Amino acid sequence: MPTVIALSPTAASIRDMSSSLGPIVVEHMPPARRSMRIAVVTETYPPEVNGVALTLQRVVEGLRALQHDIQLVRPRQTDGDLARRLDRLDEVLVRGVPIPRYPEMKMGMPANKALVQLWSRQRPDLVYIATEGPLGWSALQIARKLKLPVCSDFRTNFHVYSRHYGIGWLYRPIMSYLRKFHNRTAFTMVPSESLRQQLRGHGFERLMLVTRGVDTGQFTPARRSEALRAQWGVAPDTPVTLYVGRLATEKNLDALANAFRAMQAQDAATRLVVVGEGPAAPQLAAAVPDAIFAGTRRGEDLGAHYASSDLFVFPSMTETFGNVTLEAMASGLAVLAYDHASAGQMIRSGTNGLLAPLGDEQTFVRLARELVAGGRDAARQMGLRARQSAGEAGWDRIVAQVEEVLYATIAAGETPHVADARGRTIAGAA
Repeated sequence: MPTVIALSPTAASIRDMSSSLGPIVVEHMPPARRSMRIAVVTETYPPEVNGVALTLQRVVEGLRALQHDIQLVRPRQTDGDLARRLDRLDEVLVRGVPIPRYPEMKMGMPANKALVQLWSRQRPDLVYIATEGPLGWSALQIARKLKLPVCSDFRTNFHVYSRHYGIGWLYRPIMSYLRKFHNRTAFTMVPSESLRQQLRGHGFERLMLVTRGVDTGQFTPARRSEALRAQWGVAPDTPVTLYVGRLATEKNLDALANAFRAMQAQDAATRLVVVGEGPAAPQLAAAVPDAIFAGTRRGEDLGAHYASSDLFVFPSMTETFGNVTLEAMASGLAVLAYDHASAGQMIRSGTNGLLAPLGDEQTFVRLARELVAGGRDAARQMGLRARQSAGEAGWDRIVAQVEEVLYATIAAGETPHVADARGRTIAGAA
């Protein structure tokens, strides 16, 4: 017999119906989040190899996976460089010129007219500026003219670099420019708490802490290769110290050479492998003539270079974060670095790595010697603990933090007073 449902049930019939249904479960569904149209402006992007380019690529891919549409504005890197149109990614290429001392990298030129036309025709929900060069400044001016919400990233210590190239007198003008640039945006993302405090002291406002992540699948001890070590000419039990990074004055390579000489004095068999290129390569080769220079490495090949080493020494004091520190930790290496940027955040000295006080090269060199003197077993145990620590820095969490800042940027554009909250915390940012 078919069931008949009364259109005007009595109180008794409602009680009968409710008793036959059993317990009612109420699910609290999260509200749907809008998909954003994000214009990302950057002076650098893969295939260029540097921390800014590779980190930004991870963020862009993560945002696409979260169903956001990305319009990527960047310089044309080569004559044959073509704009890509992929699912939720539309590249726009503008004119670029080689960066002095780094001809393989391009600096974007101002593109006011092109950006006005682009953003008038395809208006984004917000503009996310990753670099502060001429293209970034142009994007900032046009976004403000078109009343588009804007946020930015502080990714490179250009003001600090000036002191390493004989133009220290430009430190204050550069800092003034960077402050003016970032304070014109709703929020500026910074990768470490120490950098946030430093920039606050210089008058920067609305700074959001959003750290960096590491791919623990690409960077893993499982990629260790005895065949690669054989190419280096080292025996299975030979201690190999690794450096990964640009070979440039601001990377403090003299400290690397001094530290490695101390390591060799402790164990003459120790070898140094250098991954990276740059104008200071000849000076480093002269200082450490038996070093193995591996050039630029990418992807799984880079992961194998990390994993096939035993120790990682990173002397730079100019990083905003230092992705290579996390990559080395994820690869299971014992890391020696200064108490600065990502190393200062991630390393507990003596437990999962070693830290020297910032600027104390004497201690840095002493710790390098002690790292070798402690033996391979102690270094291996330190590397295992480093790997565990790096596992907490997955990219999904980092991209979610960036997404929160982007939503807040749109809200700040709709409600101007939102941008007045200095140092507001978003999605786990401290």
